[in-house]
Amino acid sequence: MTAPGVATSRLVDLPAAELSRFPLAHGIEIPTLAAVLNAIGDRARVYVEIKALDIEPLVIRCIRESTAYCAVHAFDHRVVKTVKALFPAIRTGVLEVARHIDPVASLVAAGAEDLWQEASFIDDELIARAHAVNARVIAWTSDDVDQWETLSGIGVDGICTNRIAELATWGL
Repeated sequence: MTAPGVATSRLVDLPAAELSRFPLAHGIEIPTLAAVLNAIGDRARVYVEIKALDIEPLVIRCIRESTAYCAVHAFDHRVVKTVKALFPAIRTGVLEVARHIDPVASLVAAGAEDLWQEASFIDDELIARAHAVNARVIAWTSDDVDQWETLSGIGVDGICTNRIAELATWGL
C-alpha cells in the first residue's frame, strides 16, 4: 500500500533516464536492451521477450544495431507476427502458458520457429507435431531435475530454468 501523497510510477511508464531511481542492487542500474546486447555481443544467443505492444520496431532496431545473436518471443503472438514481418531473418517463438487445442497452429500462424511451452503441458505428441513443422519445443520454466529427465526423454529441444548452473552440469 502506498502512503497518502506518495506518487507511484510503473517502470514501463518512465523515461529511460529515470530508471536509475530503481537500482537492481547498490550501484547497479537497470540496463537498457542495447547495453545488455553490447555486453553479451556474439558470445551467446539472447532471447528477447517482448511484453508490450507497439515497441517491435524499437526492439528490432536495437537488435540490428548490435552484434548480438538474438531471437524474439512473446506471449502475444501478434507481436511475434509483427517482428517476423519487420525482420524475417530473426528466429521467433510463441510463448504458451496453457495447453491450447492446437498450439502448433498458433506457432505456424505467427510464422515462428520455436514453441515456448510451459513445462507441465509438454508431452511427446506436442513435440512430434512441432518437429513435424520443423519447430523446436522449449520448456519453461523447469527447475526440477526429474522433470528435466522426463522432458529430455521425450525430445524437448531446450529447457528454460532458474537453475542454470545445475542444468549446465546436468548435461542437456
